[in-house]
Amino acid sequence: MLVHELIYAGSKQSKAFLGQREISYAQLQEMVEKYRNYFYHKGMRAGDHVGLLAKNSPEYVYSYMAVASLGAVVVPLNFQLVVREIAYIVQDAKMKHLITMAPLELAPELEHYHYPERVTQLIISDIGAAVAVREYAAAPPVEIAPENICVIIYTSGTTGKPKGAMLSHKNLVSNAGALTEILPMTPEDRVLCVLPMYHCFSWTCAVLATLLAGAAVRVVETFVLKETMAVITGERLTVVYGVPPMYNLFTTYGSPGGFGHVKYFISGGASLPENVARQFTQKFGRQIIEGYGLSEASPVVTLNPVATPKYRSIGKPLPGVAVRVTGEDGAEVPPGIVGELTVRGPSVMKGYYNLPEATRQTLEGDWLHTGDLAYRDREGYFYIVDRLKDMIISSAENIYPREIEELLFAHPAIVEAAVVGFPDPLRGHAACAYIVAAEGQNIDKKAIRDYLQTKLAAYKIPREFVQVAALPKTVTGKVLNTVLREQAAEEFGGR
Repeated sequence: MLVHELIYAGSKQSKAFLGQREISYAQLQEMVEKYRNYFYHKGMRAGDHVGLLAKNSPEYVYSYMAVASLGAVVVPLNFQLVVREIAYIVQDAKMKHLITMAPLELAPELEHYHYPERVTQLIISDIGAAVAVREYAAAPPVEIAPENICVIIYTSGTTGKPKGAMLSHKNLVSNAGALTEILPMTPEDRVLCVLPMYHCFSWTCAVLATLLAGAAVRVVETFVLKETMAVITGERLTVVYGVPPMYNLFTTYGSPGGFGHVKYFISGGASLPENVARQFTQKFGRQIIEGYGLSEASPVVTLNPVATPKYRSIGKPLPGVAVRVTGEDGAEVPPGIVGELTVRGPSVMKGYYNLPEATRQTLEGDWLHTGDLAYRDREGYFYIVDRLKDMIISSAENIYPREIEELLFAHPAIVEAAVVGFPDPLRGHAACAYIVAAEGQNIDKKAIRDYLQTKLAAYKIPREFVQVAALPKTVTGKVLNTVLREQAAEEFGGR
């Protein structure tokens, strides 16, 4: 099956999208066909790379599916990027077309890269108006193989320039299918899509897996706490995909018993602190099902079993996906030993676009090197320890920031915490903890240090503690450790 063929999985009369604009599967199919014909009329052809810059909406889905059905390649863009950042991806991906919410002044930035291609901008409101008043000639059928590239997803670029992970139709559909084996859904299910569709987590899980099940998507443009909770409860949604900060807010402001109709709460995008998971379960009587993935794997790799989830675990591999923990020699290590998490399976990317060396370093044979440090227990559950690049080596000792962060999260005066390393002339590197205090609390740094000293070896105790109003994050809830590392290095690195 191809990605755009998923729109035919539901019965024509069933709802594909819920909300103020309820849209049936028949209407979805009709709109994708209209967009397809319009795009072909505008010169879009098989093999073209097409940017998609938009917020969550049915039109996002129409556009994506229409582009894919033409044999073109979708390049989703984060709508929070500035023009300079967008221009970099436009030229790096060699785009010919850009579907966007409003015209962008790209020419000056593209001149900087000496990009010769003319980029046709297609404005979403104009597309809707055009297809509403005119029937465009039918675009011819295109032969597309499951192994053909469907999408190029650019990584966040927290280390250097962003890289484009090439995912095929097979990658995406196989991942959606494996996910629904662990999280069975029926056409009666109602699935929240509030995480941004440009992100692989939201697209594969909240959109593709839902369409594959013939269920309905409730599209929410952006996360606003009260509005999102009102949608979940008022419209009796049954599946919620979220990130840890969302569940933290639900626990703080939600009403006990208000989520009784939800079958699955799934968390991804960042590590779920045990304290958040426990408090959520205590308040709502529901478990959060934590999973793990990365764009290079379409993205889901592991997920906790619904019946037997484990706190702090990312669960077990999806059906058809092989996961192992390897040492520096590349050999698999025994349970309980920390090493790099590597992944093999039908959802692993084809490689990075136009980056053969980066592809070679990341894909070793069929195995994808994730760059995450992990271990597995004797029951086959996996646990992320930290990002390989986030590990702090201080006086020749390895310090895993997440171990410290979990303890800080458990402190009643702390809502959020992030630990990063910075250069230290004595120890090579030292740790700095950035802390967000609970409402009405003020952090006593000595008390926090004393608290950690009862639970950690002395070398793991952060040298510095900084109270902040909020942690810098991506839209999917990942803390921007690069930003914090730069801040710590600038403030404390010379001491």
